Amino acid sequence: MSNIDENKLHQGEPEIDELTKDRYLGGHEYDGIRELDNKLPRWWVYLFYATIIFAIVYMLGYHVTKWWPLQEAEYANEMSVVADLKKANPEPVVDIANMVPLTAAADLAAGEATYKKICIACHGPQGQGLVGPNFTDEYWIHGDSTTNTISIKNLYNVVITGVIEKGMIPYKDQLSPTQIQQVLSFILTFQGTNPPNPKAPQGVKYGKIS
Repeated sequence: MSNIDENKLHQGEPEIDELTKDRYLGGHEYDGIRELDNKLPRWWVYLFYATIIFAIVYMLGYHVTKWWPLQEAEYANEMSVVADLKKANPEPVVDIANMVPLTAAADLAAGEATYKKICIACHGPQGQGLVGPNFTDEYWIHGDSTTNTISIKNLYNVVITGVIEKGMIPYKDQLSPTQIQQVLSFILTFQGTNPPNPKAPQGVKYGKIS
C-alpha cells in the first residue's frame, strides 16, 4: 500500500504528510510534486491583521471623518502660516532711486557675510576678481555712461537681474533688498585697495562712484 493510501483514514478525509503532519492540498500536484497546506507563521498572520486595521483607520481618519489633513491641506496650512508671518514682519522697502552705500558697521558686517557666502567664489576673497571682474580698480562693466558714474543703483540692478551670459544668476529670489544693499556696500569698500594678483581691468573707467 502507498503512503498516500495509508494516510487516508477513510473516504473524504484529507491526506496527511507523514513528516510534517500537514495535509495535502487537493488538485495541487505537478510532476509528482504535491503541495502541503502549511500554516502561516503567527507573526505573519498578526502583521497581516495589523495592516488591515491600519488601512481602516487611515481611510476613516484621512478620507471619511477628515480627522487628519491630507498633503494638499497641510501644504495650504503651512503656506497660510508663512503668509501671516510675512504680514506680521514685512520686508523693509528699499528706495532704489535714492539708494546710497551703507556705512554702519553692522550693515557692512552683514554684507561681508553675504559676500563670503555667495560672491567670493567668482570675485575672490579680496575682490581681486577671478571668474568675475575685479572690484578694486576703477573699471566697471555696468556703469552709467551718460553721467560717467558707477552707483550702487547700477550694481543693484545687476544683482537682481543677473548676467546669465557670464554665468551670474539673478539673486532677487535669494537675497532680500536689504541684503543686496548691504553686500553691495561692502563690495564698494574694495575700491582703492591693492590685493595680490588682481584681475585685469574690464569695462569702462568711471570717474565717480555714488
